[in-house]
This record gives sequence, structure tokens and C-alpha cells, in this order.
Amino acid sequence: MRCPYCGNDDTQVKDSRPTEDSNAIRRRRICNACGGRFTTFERVQLRELLVVKKSGRKVPFDRDKLARSVGTALRKRDVEPERVERMISGVVRQLESLGDVEVTSDQIGEFVMEGLKGLDDVAFVRFASVYKNFSAADDFRSFLTELGNDERLKPNHDD
Repeated sequence: MRCPYCGNDDTQVKDSRPTEDSNAIRRRRICNACGGRFTTFERVQLRELLVVKKSGRKVPFDRDKLARSVGTALRKRDVEPERVERMISGVVRQLESLGDVEVTSDQIGEFVMEGLKGLDDVAFVRFASVYKNFSAADDFRSFLTELGNDERLKPNHDD
């Protein structure tokens, strides 16, 4: 496993334990070159998924790319990494449970938006702005107005 600090491939596992969703193993690692400590999550992939892009091109599904885009949306937001990991794992499970080897980039985007909606409002809007290709402030206004009109998103004050 490559060290995220110095890029060295010579790292050592110091601790391994299963994650809450039991689909992954959490490993604490140390780099033998720089001494940096970091965590990896390793998982069994049930099947190779192919992503069908809008252009029709097919590329292998990349969980790390999904995690990076979610991480970008969540940048500087106070969300626990475990919750983020559970959300990403949930998206992957949804994709795998579709029963098809091919998934569209739109399906992935919708699952991620649904996951971010329950995780962080700001990250949800950030992701939507890229996913839906917002080009002007009015795009944000329209999107937020739609959200405000969505009964599922309105708070329940009957409690």
C-alpha cells in the first residue's frame, strides 16, 4: 500500500479489524520510509462494475474516485469519517444490488446525492452543482427552490 505522505510502497500493517458493515477491513499502517501513519479500508469486491458514461464510453467502476468526489463535496465540513465511509459503502452496495454489471454515471450520481442529502446539506448542494452542471447563480436558486418544495425534505414539527 502506497504511503499518502511520501509515496513509498514499503508500508507495514500495525493493526487490522473489521468495520461495522463487515464488508471491509480497517488497517492502521505505518510507512517504513517517513514514519507516517494512516488508515486504509480494504474490501472484497463482489463483481466488477462498469460505468456507462453519458458519451456511451464504458470504464471500470472506481470506488476511490467516488470517495474523492464525495470528499471534495465534504471539504471543510464537520462530518465524521466513519459516517462518510458508511455512506460510500451504502452507495456501492446499492450499485452492486442493481443486479447488472453495467451502471450509468447518472445512477451513481443519484445514489450519491441521496446519501449526501442525509449527511450534510452543504455537501449535497456542492455535489449537485457539479453533477447537474450548474453554470449560473440562478441554477442554484432553482435547485434550492425545488428542494424547499420537496415535502420529503421539510422538517416535521409534529414531534
